[in-house]
Amino acid sequence: MPHLSLLLIELGVLFAVLSGLGLLAHRLGLSPIPFYLLSGLLFGDGRLLPVDAAGPFVEAGAEIGVILLLLLLGLEFSATELIQSLQRHRSSGLVDFLLNAVPGFLLGLVLGLSWQAALALAGVTWVSSSGIIARLLDDLGRLGNRETPAVLSVLVLEDIAMALYLPMLVVFLAGGGAWQAAGGVALALGAVALVLAAAHKAGHRVGRLLSHPQDEQVMLRLLGIALVVAGIAEGLGAGAAVGSFLVGIAIPQSFADRARQILSPLRDLFAAFFFLTFGLSISLGDVLPVLPAVLLLAVATAATKIGTGWYAAGKEEVQLRGRLRAGGALTIRGEFSIVIAGLAVSAGYTAVGPIAAAYVLILAVAGPVLTRFIDVWAGKDRRKSPH
Repeated sequence: MPHLSLLLIELGVLFAVLSGLGLLAHRLGLSPIPFYLLSGLLFGDGRLLPVDAAGPFVEAGAEIGVILLLLLLGLEFSATELIQSLQRHRSSGLVDFLLNAVPGFLLGLVLGLSWQAALALAGVTWVSSSGIIARLLDDLGRLGNRETPAVLSVLVLEDIAMALYLPMLVVFLAGGGAWQAAGGVALALGAVALVLAAAHKAGHRVGRLLSHPQDEQVMLRLLGIALVVAGIAEGLGAGAAVGSFLVGIAIPQSFADRARQILSPLRDLFAAFFFLTFGLSISLGDVLPVLPAVLLLAVATAATKIGTGWYAAGKEEVQLRGRLRAGGALTIRGEFSIVIAGLAVSAGYTAVGPIAAAYVLILAVAGPVLTRFIDVWAGKDRRKSPH
């Protein structure tokens, strides 16, 4: 069969399968991320359906998916919000790191991983899923709750930390030394400072540059800028994900809502490719041996994330049930954990992949269920509760 015919057939089948899995996830009230990962696990290495012809297209789409995920994540926050979060919840960020990154690093060492792979695993267990959590809070009608600012502050601090962590991780995974890693972090710090200054001084000009009555023009301009900056950041060693995240932060909030509305369908499409591609790179035979250790890690870090939410919500003077709700929401891991694991796998540390895949599968499903259970246990009207 001609290559083009195979390409179109494979893509058509993949789209149909992803659509069905997304619909199933929606009806179950869960994120589609674990379903996309599972589809990759099933399709990979010729299982059920070979995707040899569509492979290059899907891989390129996966790279764009990472950029769009981080771009829209950056659009969620303004420069002012970042600064305020740093000032109010610095100690919450430290508690979050100690309770969640350290267990991942230690487990990596216990499992016999190199320290570089363990460092990647620390990031996997550290970062909550901003995308899933934001959607879940909206679905549950909890965006106006008193504990929600604490949840969002922890997420913002994690995103800021990722802008520094990712360049350092990329250097170490590539075999670089401490000085090179320090240079990557310094570069990222300089980029963050530059973006914050530019957003504060000239954010309205950026908005005017991107603005246009036609949505098509806005989409092309945003995507073009994000890809160029991501490519430059990747070339400098800071990482494409960091570059696209900073582009999102630089866009003024007055324009961010429209940008999210226009880019969200495109993000969802290419993000599905990203999660699918990550699943394709993992063998089910590699996941099963590490599953007991991953289950233990998932339970432990779910508990420590509840502790993080409890502490952060306490700084907002939230009561018991609100603190538990904050912690329950933060247990969810997702897109950023897979981004980090993907970097490790691409650098040759393939052992991180099965651990991260199983870990995200567990908590992307169990986290929303736990969050809903806490609401039921609290016995309050979620839409009216002041706590």
